[in-house]
This record gives sequence, C-alpha cells and structure tokens, in this order.
Amino acid sequence: MLNVCFRMDKTHTPLSPEPIKVATLHTAENSTAEAAAGRLTARIDGALDRYSQFEDGCPPELGEAIRYALLAPGKRLRPRLVLLAAEACGGVVDEALPAACAVEMIHTYSLVHDDLPAMDDDDLRRGRPTCHKIFGEALAILVGDALLARALEILATDVKPADRAARCCAALGRAAGATALVGGQASDLAGGVTGDDVPSLESIHRRKTGALITASLELGGIVAGAVPERLAALREYGQLLGLAFQITDDLLDVAGSQAAVGKRLAKDADCGKATYPQLLGIEASRDRAAELVERACGAVAVFGDAAQPLVEIARFVRDRNR
Repeated sequence: MLNVCFRMDKTHTPLSPEPIKVATLHTAENSTAEAAAGRLTARIDGALDRYSQFEDGCPPELGEAIRYALLAPGKRLRPRLVLLAAEACGGVVDEALPAACAVEMIHTYSLVHDDLPAMDDDDLRRGRPTCHKIFGEALAILVGDALLARALEILATDVKPADRAARCCAALGRAAGATALVGGQASDLAGGVTGDDVPSLESIHRRKTGALITASLELGGIVAGAVPERLAALREYGQLLGLAFQITDDLLDVAGSQAAVGKRLAKDADCGKATYPQLLGIEASRDRAAELVERACGAVAVFGDAAQPLVEIARFVRDRNR
C-alpha cells in the first residue's frame, strides 16, 4: 500500500492511505462482458504493479510518486485496447501485456504533465489530488520523465521478437511526439480555435487524444503479427474512437458528475477553450459521437465475431459517464 503524503514546501502532512482499486467497465452490455473487462483490467493492474517496482537506484520518493500516479484507479481504456486488438488478431494476452503497460505509462505521464500549473493547472485526477499537489511540481515532472523512459524500456526488452519490439517503439514514439500527443497539447495551449472552426478543433484532438488511442490498437496488432490490412482496420477504428472519446469527454465536462468523472469539470469553459458542445451544441455533439462510434464498429467488421469486444468498448465510450 502506498504511503501517501501531501507536500507543503519541505514538510509532509500524512493522508489516509488509499488502496489501489481495480476499475471495471460499466456498460449496458451483459454481465459476461463486464466480467471479461474486469479480468483484463486486473491483469493490467497486476503487470503495472510489477513494472513499477524499481531497483535501488530509484529514490524512494520518486518511486512512491510514480506508483501514486500510475496505479491510481482508472478506466484502463488504452491498455485494454492493446489487449483486445491483439486478441482480435489471434494473439495472446500475456504477450501483449508489456505493450499494454507501456501505453498506460505514456498516458499517465501525459496526465501528470498536463495537470501541472504551467499546463492545464488541475488539482484533481482520477478522484484524487494530482501528482504535483502531493509531491510537488519538480518531482511530478520527473515522474512523467521516468514513465516515458520506462515505457520504451519495457517495449524494447519484453516484446518479442525484436523486430516487433522495434515497430512498437516506433509507433508509440510517433504517437507521443511532436506531431501527435505533444503537438496536440501545444496547439491546445495556444488556443488557436476561434469561431466555429470545428476542423481545427478536430485536428487538435486527433493528435492530443486520438493518436495514443490509435497507437494502442496498432501495438496490439503488431504484437499479434497482424497483416497490413488488419492493422489498417485497427488504425481506422482507433482514429474514429479517439475522436468520439474526446467529444464525450467534452460533454462530460459540461454535463457530467465530478464525483463520477473524478476530475474538475467546466474547466475548459473557465479557460475559454473551444469544445465540441460549444461549437456544435450538446445534442449535435452527442449525435456526432454516436456516428463516429458506429463507423468505428464498422471498421472492425473484418474481424468477425472477434471484433465484439472492440464493439462493446466503443459503445462504452459513447455512453460513458466517467
């Protein structure tokens, strides 16, 4: 169990320790699908726990901060997409787990950095104080740095064979880089969307949110040895799902429950940022998300019955309340 403390200058005030929870996928689908999602999440959480045990060279406070951020309760959407994509392509979950953990580490690093005062300046994430609120800004920056490095190390050493590991490193590096996740965040911070410029807003979110979701599916396919046509189907599904995810995120920001979502709401409006509900309206945004989800489900029809878990997770994205 984590020994969690607030940082106030150079002193610590203890918090009540909070156990790491296993997040399950709550959807309108049947209990069998929910149980399967819970099992995958438990496998992911167990692997993340193992991968975040560092050797003696890691300072204890840094290790504690990494685990605080990484093991916080969450949807585990992206690592589950890695595993489901691998299974859809005939792969094995155990062989895809390293890639799933690497994706979650990149995602967590991006959240830790996004929450910093110089970026989105958030004090709540996944229902808990953000990493910099607990450990200070400097250590939170280092947490992100360490997670980025650890993700690539895991891919390079634990994905087999070596050529697939190299492809995974390249795909994840692109998705996290200046033309994708980081570039999207930079454009978002610059506030370049004015008027009813929906294409510019979509460009930001295809990079900031969609690129890592798409890479999650691509990594699952690469690990499973998918043929190019199936990798292309996974990428198309990921691009559509990523945009739908961001639209529902914007909807939750204006109409969701902070307790359910686990982060501060209405912050985009407070900062004057453009959102889909602002540009399209709430109902049109919901319709757009539903359309994107149906197109995503159609993109993976090539997998036949093996696509059903991907269909279910897409519908969860459409209907989610957190």
